[in-house]
Amino acid sequence: MENDHLKPEPNPVSDLLVFLTNSIWPTAVYWVLLLASVGIAFSAWQRDPAQRTVRTVGVAVLRLIMGTMWWQQSLWKIPPNYDGLVFWMKQMVAHSSIPLQAAAVDQFVVPHISVFGPLVYLLEVLIGVSLMLGVVTRLFAVLGLLMALNLWVGLYSAPNEWPWTYGYLIVIQALFVLDPPGRRLGLEKTPVEIAEATRRVELLRKRL
Repeated sequence: MENDHLKPEPNPVSDLLVFLTNSIWPTAVYWVLLLASVGIAFSAWQRDPAQRTVRTVGVAVLRLIMGTMWWQQSLWKIPPNYDGLVFWMKQMVAHSSIPLQAAAVDQFVVPHISVFGPLVYLLEVLIGVSLMLGVVTRLFAVLGLLMALNLWVGLYSAPNEWPWTYGYLIVIQALFVLDPPGRRLGLEKTPVEIAEATRRVELLRKRL
């Protein structure tokens, strides 16, 4: 009893260490993505002096953190393990603020979890990869926004759930839609680079 009392509680540092050292195959893939993200950021930093700002680095770090969140949340949905996903879908059935959503999940999604489970997993993985590498971030931010909106509506009145948890996720994804973060030390072209590329294409077209 005393040993249980003295046992340290989970904390962000210990949880991070477990996440980064867990001996499962997604951990190795995550490290590859993390190193690739750092390499991409370094390349963009070297190539474009305009990106060497505190704001740019800040956005890139936040993009990486959000990408990691999406990646981590996909880990408990790796096919064919859908028990956790089914549990939360049943919570939606019981507590959704929109009866039509509850009926659709109950009658269509849960019975066909072998189809929807892999789709949910793949979508979360792609959102995470998109944000970590900074590629096609507006498209996947829209998809992430729709997923967050679905969770917000479906779990709005679920026990021990705080609606603003998903509300904040909606806000973050909406910000990424309005200002794609992949343009900051990512693989996406910045507005300046797009304008320059467009100018070069126009000059080439006129010469031809």
